[in-house]
Amino acid sequence: MVRLRPVATLAVLAALVTALGAVGQAQDRRQIRRFSPEKLGELEGPDREAWQKSDAIMDALGIADGSSVADLGAGGGWFTVRLARRVGPRGRVYAEDVQKEMIESMNRRITREGLHNVTIVLGTEENPGLPLKSVDAVLVVNSYAEVLKGVEWLRNVRSALKPNGRIGIVDFRKGGWGPGPPLDERIDEAVVIKDAQAANLRLISKDTPLPFQYLLVFGI
Repeated sequence: MVRLRPVATLAVLAALVTALGAVGQAQDRRQIRRFSPEKLGELEGPDREAWQKSDAIMDALGIADGSSVADLGAGGGWFTVRLARRVGPRGRVYAEDVQKEMIESMNRRITREGLHNVTIVLGTEENPGLPLKSVDAVLVVNSYAEVLKGVEWLRNVRSALKPNGRIGIVDFRKGGWGPGPPLDERIDEAVVIKDAQAANLRLISKDTPLPFQYLLVFGI
């Protein structure tokens, strides 16, 4: 039998630890699958309001008349419209996405709805492109699983918050029932919390009024 020298043994153990760490990271953050603009209709089901509970989410973030808010990963603008109505003409909504097709869809929707308090933003993988210290609340609904570099992205989101601003991240539980994507495309709330803490955000609340999703609220 070949005996390893002590130094060689330590090197092997270090390699094993590194490999196991890589596996853990792979399990934490799966391979990103960008939502196809061709499937936007799947997000517009007639029952979505019943289980999404948009008013309860906005209440949890303190979004009110005159607020400045951001809808990140806004897709076709389902939540953007509801935010725009909540904040009213004195408020402002930044509706962001990284896909040009989504931006075009949102533009059509905003025009059709006659909303004049919405600013459309084309973001990048690392930065949603919000003005510094510009928003009272940030909402990330059903899209954080598509963020490739979560910590870096959240740091940029953090820089857009006003001093008492809040970030609300809503996504599907891994429980396996109700609407939502396949289980292997969902992101566990523990991973979101870990990313947020690494981005120097503090968890304010994880209570949720939602039947199929978690709602995590973070602040500076």
